[in-house]
Amino acid sequence: MLSAAVLQKACRMSPAKAVWLLSLPLLVLFGISLHVQGGIVSGFQALLAPSFGSTNEVLLYYAWWPRIGVALLAGGGLALAGVLMQQVLRNPLASPTTLGVASGANLALLATTLMAPGLLVIGREWVALIGGGLAVGLVFALTWRRGLAPVVVVLAGLVVNLYLGALSTALLLFNHETLAGLLIWGAGSLAQNGWSGVATLWPHLAISAVAAGLLLRPLAVLELDDASAKSLGISLKYLRFAGLGLAVFITGSVVSVVGIIGFIGLAAPNIVRMAGARRLGSRIFWSTLLGAVLLATTDLLLQRFSGMLTTLVPTGAITGALGAPLLLWLIPRLKLQGDRPPQPPGMLVSRHPTPYRLAMGLLIALSMAVCLGLLSGQGANGWEWISPAHWQVMEWRLPRVIAAAASGLMLAIAGTVLQRLSANPMASPEVLGISGGCAIALILGIYVLPAPSNAALIGIGTLGALTTLAVLVILNRRSGFVPERLLLSGVAIGALFDAVRSVLLAGGDPRGQQVIAWLAGSTYYVDVTSAVVVGSIAAVLAVITLPFTRWLDILPLGAPM
Repeated sequence: MLSAAVLQKACRMSPAKAVWLLSLPLLVLFGISLHVQGGIVSGFQALLAPSFGSTNEVLLYYAWWPRIGVALLAGGGLALAGVLMQQVLRNPLASPTTLGVASGANLALLATTLMAPGLLVIGREWVALIGGGLAVGLVFALTWRRGLAPVVVVLAGLVVNLYLGALSTALLLFNHETLAGLLIWGAGSLAQNGWSGVATLWPHLAISAVAAGLLLRPLAVLELDDASAKSLGISLKYLRFAGLGLAVFITGSVVSVVGIIGFIGLAAPNIVRMAGARRLGSRIFWSTLLGAVLLATTDLLLQRFSGMLTTLVPTGAITGALGAPLLLWLIPRLKLQGDRPPQPPGMLVSRHPTPYRLAMGLLIALSMAVCLGLLSGQGANGWEWISPAHWQVMEWRLPRVIAAAASGLMLAIAGTVLQRLSANPMASPEVLGISGGCAIALILGIYVLPAPSNAALIGIGTLGALTTLAVLVILNRRSGFVPERLLLSGVAIGALFDAVRSVLLAGGDPRGQQVIAWLAGSTYYVDVTSAVVVGSIAAVLAVITLPFTRWLDILPLGAPM
C-alpha cells in the first residue's frame, strides 16, 4: 500500500497517530479526485442533492461515491476479519487471504454461477460463506493435530490456496466464455454502477461489528494459554468457532460484492499491533479504520493513474502486488514459534527401512501405469486395448508421456536439492515461490515478446526462477535460513505471482486463454521434437546433479562437522 519507510515510521507511533499519518495520502487523493471532477463543493453536492441533468454529477453519484463507500466498507471488513482470525488462532499471519477463506469463497461463487445459478437467489454472501467455511475447515483438519501452530496453519492455508486456485483455474479453462466476465470481479474489482454494493455490505458489516463487540471480552481471554482460559470456565471450542465463523461471514460478504482483495486483512492488524495497540478492543477499532484507509487509498491511487494504462486493472490485484512486499517486510519483525536456525537432524523425515525395495516397487508400478496409459484407451465400446491397426495413436501419446516423465524428474530433483539445502522437508519449487517467479517471467515473455520461441521462453523462465531464488537467499541469509521464515517468504512470492497473473488475465487480452491453458500444466500440445528436447534436458540435468550427491549427503551433519 505505502512505502516501507512510511510504514516503519507509523509503527513507531501510537495507533491513533499511525492511522492519522496513513490517512493523509487518502485525504490528498480524495481532494485531487474531486477537484479534477468539478471541485469539492460540487462533488458533495452530487452526493447530497445530485442534478441528474448533469452527466458529471450522475457519474459521481452512481459510480465514484459508491466506489469510495465500497472501498471503505470492504477494507474495514477485511481488517476486522483479520483481527478476529489472528486473535482466535494466536497467529499474527492469519488473514482471509493466507488461510484460504477468500479463495474458498471465490471458488464457491464460480462453481455456483456455472453449475447451479439458481442458488445465488438466496444471496451470494451465503454461497461465499459456505465456500469460505469449507476452506477454513480444511485448514483446521490439516493442522488440528499440531495444535494449530501458527506456521503450520499458514502453510496449510498455502496448500489450500494452491488447491482451490487450481480448481478455479480449471473451471476458467473449460468454461472460459461463460466465466470470462468473472475474471475481473474475481481479481477484486471495486467498480460500481450504483449503490447496491454499499446497500449489501453495510448491514452485514454493521451486524458483524455488533457481534464482534459482544465477543470482545470472551475473545480477550484467548490471549491466555488454554489451561488458564479453561480455568475461567470458558469453552474454547465454541469461542473459537464463534470468532472464526464471524470472520468467515465478513470475508464471504466482502468477496461476494468485490471479489478477492488481498492482504488488507493481514496488513492493517499488524501495523496497528506494531504501533502499540495491545488490547483487543483497541486493535479492532484502529485496524478497522486503517483497513478502510488502506483500501480506499489504493483504489484512489489506481483511479488516478488508470488513464495511463491500456487495460482495466482490478484493485484487488494491486493490493496483492503491494501486499506481498509488505509481508516480506513484516516477516523478520514478527515473533514466530520455532524462530531459530534449522536443526538438520530433527528436520529430516524418517528413513524407509528398505529404500531400494521401495524404489523398485515404485518403478514397477510406474512402468505398469505407463504401459496402461499407452496401450489402453476409450473407444466406441468403452475402455479397450489398442489393436496393432491403431498404433498410430502412439505418435500423440508417447511424446506426452516422455514430456511428463522428464518434467516429473526435473521437479523431483529440484525438490530434493531444495529440501537438502534448506533442511526442510516441506521445501519445493512451488512452496518457495520459485515456480511462481518462473511463471511470472514466462507470462511477461508471452505478453511482451511478439513471437517468443520455445528456447527464448526456457531462458526467460530460468532467469525468473534464478531471480526468485536469489531474492529468497537475500531475505533469509541473516536469519540463518530459518525454515518457517523461508517458507513464509515463498508464500509472499507466490501471492505476488497470483497478483501479477490476475492483472494480466483481467485485461481481456486474447492471449489470456493461452496463458490459462498453460498455467493448467497440460502436455496436450507436446510433439515429438519438444518431447525429445525436454527429455534430453532432464537427462543432462540429472547427470550434472550426480557429482553433488556426496556434498548433499553430508550437508545434514551441519557446519561444525
